Amino acid sequence: MQSVYLTWMISALALGVILLPVFKPPWAKLSLPPFVDFFRRYWVHILIVFAIYNAKDTLDQIDRLLMASTGLDMTPYIWAIEGNLVLWVQQTFEAAWLTTALTHFYVAGFMFICYVSVFYFAYFDDRWLADRVTLSIAWVYILAVPFYLFFNVRVTGDTIPEMETLAYTLTPEIADWFRRIDPFTNGMPSLHIGIPFAVWLCLTRFDDDRRWNRYRYTVFAYTLLTAFTIIYLGIHWFVDIIGGMLIAGAAVSMADRTSNGWWKFFDERTMNARIVTVLTRPWQAWAWIRSRIGRAFEQYRQPTSRETGHIAVVILVVVAAVITWDLTHRSLPAGGVEAPQSAAVSDEWLATLDNQTEGVSLLLENLSAADSQAVRVNVPGLSLDSTHALQNDLLVVANGSALLMYDVHQPEQAISTLDFEQPEHLLLCERAARLVLVYTVDGVLEITDLEGVPVLQSEETHRDIERITCAGSEIAFVTSERPMEVTVLQLGVRGEVGYTINATAPAEEDEILAGWGTPVDMANATIQSMAFDREYLAVTVNVSATDRLVLYNRSTAEQWLASNPKYHVSDISLDHGILAWSVRDHLNPLAPQDKYLDREIYFTELATNTSFVLTSDTKDQWGPLVLEHQLVYFELDDDTRSMRVHTWEPELRLYSSIVLQAGVLLAFVVVMWNMWQRQSERRVARQP
Repeated sequence: MQSVYLTWMISALALGVILLPVFKPPWAKLSLPPFVDFFRRYWVHILIVFAIYNAKDTLDQIDRLLMASTGLDMTPYIWAIEGNLVLWVQQTFEAAWLTTALTHFYVAGFMFICYVSVFYFAYFDDRWLADRVTLSIAWVYILAVPFYLFFNVRVTGDTIPEMETLAYTLTPEIADWFRRIDPFTNGMPSLHIGIPFAVWLCLTRFDDDRRWNRYRYTVFAYTLLTAFTIIYLGIHWFVDIIGGMLIAGAAVSMADRTSNGWWKFFDERTMNARIVTVLTRPWQAWAWIRSRIGRAFEQYRQPTSRETGHIAVVILVVVAAVITWDLTHRSLPAGGVEAPQSAAVSDEWLATLDNQTEGVSLLLENLSAADSQAVRVNVPGLSLDSTHALQNDLLVVANGSALLMYDVHQPEQAISTLDFEQPEHLLLCERAARLVLVYTVDGVLEITDLEGVPVLQSEETHRDIERITCAGSEIAFVTSERPMEVTVLQLGVRGEVGYTINATAPAEEDEILAGWGTPVDMANATIQSMAFDREYLAVTVNVSATDRLVLYNRSTAEQWLASNPKYHVSDISLDHGILAWSVRDHLNPLAPQDKYLDREIYFTELATNTSFVLTSDTKDQWGPLVLEHQLVYFELDDDTRSMRVHTWEPELRLYSSIVLQAGVLLAFVVVMWNMWQRQSERRVARQP
């Protein structure tokens, strides 16, 4: 995964140095000392570029969480405007050699243009252009941030059915690298156009003696080729290109307006002296800081339109930050849960087996109730080996010797008790609109009504059951004799249907796993878990090297790998048109990184086949359970286990609403004040 990235980066750096003689000003000479000295003379410029690069990773993480929390997606509107124009471009020019060449150009070329556009001007000490180009690149990114967070546009290859993401799927290694660094939703505006176009505009506007003509022509040609590349590779829309050009123009104008003020303070020639002053004469530095604070205070005591404009921007940033924080931190802990071991959900109810300080407890919580708190269910003989199931208004618990049934609305006392041997699996399913008990004992399927009367005669095919689950009146199970086949029977209907699962991945993916020392063993593959509804069947399959997620369309008999086949998937849940799972994504066992050792929660909206990353952190999350209005999952933070509840519909918390209301009122006053000041100042300026 890292080798291809290093190849691109080294190629871009080497090409930049090699082309120095081509792009240098006519009178300039090349020598070794400037290679070393330009770091000292332009370290702030370099720091700005690196800050932008590192900030993108953080922004992408926030964007993934926002998409999962809000579903903000403007892609359908862009598609409605453009139609399939980008598809025509790809299909007209598609060729294997062109795909390979443009994929490498897409990444390495962008690295080249970003770094040399600062390096060249710094090396030849053209501070006038270095200042403006660096700030232009920074402003391009700053202006793009609101679009990336709140105007999400997906790549064309993930939107138009016939279109392919040629660059992202060129090789498994390249695909992994793109998946790790790109959320695939930052289409508008295109930075691959915005940054080089801003550089070209800077050279057109600020290169007065045209010393950089060759480089300007090259940047323009690069921009045109990049526009074709990002369309051809199935990444961007034409509107994304227009958006990149527009923010480039705005960024250059902002750079021109802010350059003098910014570099007056951050110019390396004076910054170095200030740093020395802070280190050697801190009292003098503190006196200067106090004087600056005093002057700023006096300015804002009697503000002009400039100061009130600054206040309005600050209010806008604070409000946007509060909204973003709230929408990306929506998963709340289930009330009263200390150390959850297992859980069951139905409708709006959550039943959790909890290993609490005072002993094992079964907690029941109504997730639809405002400020709900878990209620302890009185279950005699409860232990960590107990099993429980939840369906509609009924909760059943097997404690090893009996089966106790509880009404979720009145869980203080069991409404019924049956003598019951401890089962391996325990489910509540439906038969003719009535609930039945489905369980296995010694691998044998048993189905009884709530009084314990059998409702289905066990057959030979119902033995040696390893996995079992149900959805409505359908029961799906896997036996030890047929470890790669899911059998589905419907209560009240004779006959069964078998679904043979195929977890085969492309040979290139298997080769990577073999290189990691975990070869694939398809001959001994086994189904580990299942979830299904009327249309889809989802299973995880252990292939020795890893557990793969396979999604089977029961209507068309099509099946495919629904997650990256190299990374371990577990704990699938499917309901209400959503498939959720936990995964150790991007984890390479030969070079493990801490941030990929934990499990994360992913989910897919099956109607649109759109996947989202719900969690992206260093905490361990697993066991998602899909509800109509929530998603429940387990979380381990250091040594603390908890149940987290994520609501599908975005809601702002009370403190957020208060901040937003105060922000709106304050913004109303400040904006009106600013408009009045501007008109008054212009009126005064017209007077002789």
